[in-house]
Amino acid sequence: MRRGIMVGMSCRIAFFTSSLGGGGAERVVVTLASHYAAQGHAVDLIVSRREDTYLKEVHPEVRIHYLDTPRRMLAAPRLAKALREIRPAALLATVNTFAAVLAQRLARIPTRVILREATTPSIAFQVKETSAFKRAISETAMRWLYPRADAVVAVSKGVAQDLLNLMPQLKPKLTVIYNPVIDAAFYAKADAPVEHPWFQPNQPPVVLAAGRLVALKGYDTLLRAFARVRQQTPARLVILGEGAERPNLERLAAELGVAADVDLPGFDPNPFRYMRRAGVFVLSSRCEGLPNVLIQALACGCPVVSTDCPSGPSEILDGGRYGALVPVDDVAAMAQAIVRALSGQVALAPAAWLEQFRVEAVAEQYLRVMLAQTP
Repeated sequence: MRRGIMVGMSCRIAFFTSSLGGGGAERVVVTLASHYAAQGHAVDLIVSRREDTYLKEVHPEVRIHYLDTPRRMLAAPRLAKALREIRPAALLATVNTFAAVLAQRLARIPTRVILREATTPSIAFQVKETSAFKRAISETAMRWLYPRADAVVAVSKGVAQDLLNLMPQLKPKLTVIYNPVIDAAFYAKADAPVEHPWFQPNQPPVVLAAGRLVALKGYDTLLRAFARVRQQTPARLVILGEGAERPNLERLAAELGVAADVDLPGFDPNPFRYMRRAGVFVLSSRCEGLPNVLIQALACGCPVVSTDCPSGPSEILDGGRYGALVPVDDVAAMAQAIVRALSGQVALAPAAWLEQFRVEAVAEQYLRVMLAQTP
């Protein structure tokens, strides 16, 4: 039987993710790993492939191990080898969770394996897998592997409920922990200057969005809503991010006649400075787990409009108390909410509400799960 380690003690912990690219899951891993390293823990960050967008944000005491494999299932034997060498007390895996469970079995060591689930599985399977056969394989793998982990962390109550719908037996191992979004450097980053001309004084307000340019993010709906907003009031739209949907979005902006007021400047590692200066932040997603950008915008004091997608936005905004919630793909409702936000009719979140997303509070919860300690 494994014995727990007191949370206040220094220990060796490891993290596993697919890359250090520009996604929300990767940012969470970098944030947690760096926090624990700063607290004196021995921290190893194991990464499947080299994509180093967030590399500069990793604490210098964190040891990074590259598996150099782009294929998820092939990562398991290489991860097992790394675990045998590192022998951490716990491994927290996100994105490539299946490989983590298999690797622990292959390594035959007592490392606790904790899986972080950041998507709503029932919807993610439909979106990510191209055929019913592949969806069935993914769901079967999840049903078999997740109960074999030592613990599973859901990033929102909505994600947790979806997991339980698929695997009721997971309940004793399941914990909800929100994402660590606000750290000591957050507000300094938010105060950094913005060179983009649309964010300078005496310019029309900017409607801001941020995230990968993929269909799941619903930017086509946002563009159509923005076109309606432009019929009522001067405004501009900036979408930070990169992805395969760029040509389609640029084409749609031209068709809607708003291309001159829409800019897609690409990925920016510091979107907070834009959020601080935007007139409204809009999340137009069709599916999420717990969207970090929504929390970041709230923390920057930016009014927020979001789809009430599964899952996360309703929890972050307290059911619409601290931002406007609109139905998914409802162009008219989104446009109306944006106009209300630009006119100051959307409430901001108080500091007390944002405390639950601070790194210190979240990191303590994660450490207790990783080291099998009760609150």
